Formats: sequence, structure tokens, C-alpha cells
Amino acid sequence: MAETMKQTVAGILKTIERYNPANLQTLERYVEMQSRDNTYDLEANLAVLKLYQFNPEKFNADITCQILLKALTNFPHTDFTLCKCLLLESVAENETISQIKYLADILEQCDFAQFWNRVHQMPELCSRINGFHDSIRKFVCHVVGITFQTIDKNNLANLLGGIDGMLFFTFVQ
Repeated sequence: MAETMKQTVAGILKTIERYNPANLQTLERYVEMQSRDNTYDLEANLAVLKLYQFNPEKFNADITCQILLKALTNFPHTDFTLCKCLLLESVAENETISQIKYLADILEQCDFAQFWNRVHQMPELCSRINGFHDSIRKFVCHVVGITFQTIDKNNLANLLGGIDGMLFFTFVQ
């Protein structure tokens, strides 16, 4: 099923059909599949946001939030900025979208303690994105690896969102 959906979406994206609002439902289901299956397709997600630009009456805040959160999981790449630039001004003022934009800002500033604090305050937001926490932790490990020669285990555990035990060793190896 997932492979069939991926092929269908790839076919849509290769043609003028990517701008056909009739395909929006298929593309939205694909976004939900990405969230559930921990996969990622930036091109498909950008196509959804572009269709929302062209058809603001079809805007779906939940799908947009999923796209933005998936883009966060691909830090340090600029996917989030690309997605953010496709949001209509009226949409960008949505409270949940504003919260996600704030998460991106503090993540980009490498204020990991504040990031995890905010994420833990809104668990329902990120819980729909399978693998969200692990993807962010990989980014944190990347930043820590290029920033520190040595780091205290407790400090690292806090930067990784307060993890401990076996989960800790999964990320530091």
C-alpha cells in the first residue's frame, strides 16, 4: 500500500497534475502516511503547500502542521524555511503554526533545553509524527559533535531532551 501511494504521488509530481486541486486529497493522505510511517518526501509536501496557496479555501491546518513538523525533523537542512515561505500570511498567524515556527527558531538557535521544554509542554502536537523526537535528537547529536570535544554525560542527556538509560546509548554511539 505504501509503495503504491509513493508511486502514485511520484507520478502526480512529474506532471502538470501537481497543480490540480483534485489531487490534494491524495497528497494529504500521503502526508499522513509520512507522519505515521516515519518517511519523508519534501517535494510532495511542498506541492501540498503550493496547492493551498492556489486554493486557500482547501487549506487544512492539521496537514500543514504535519508538513512543518516533518520539515523540522530534517534539520539542519533548509526544508522548514522552504515550507514556511509557501504559507499564506493569514495561515502563518494560526496559533499552532506559530508554535511550530517558534520551535524551529529555538532549534535553529540551538537552544535545545528551551526546545525540549516547549515540546514537553505540547506532547499532542509532536506525537502524531512518528520518530519526531529521535530525528531531533540526531540533529542535536550532530551539533554537539561539531561543537564539543568533550561533554558531561548529564549535560548531553539534557540536551537530548532528558533521556537516560539505553535510549541515551542509542544516540551517543
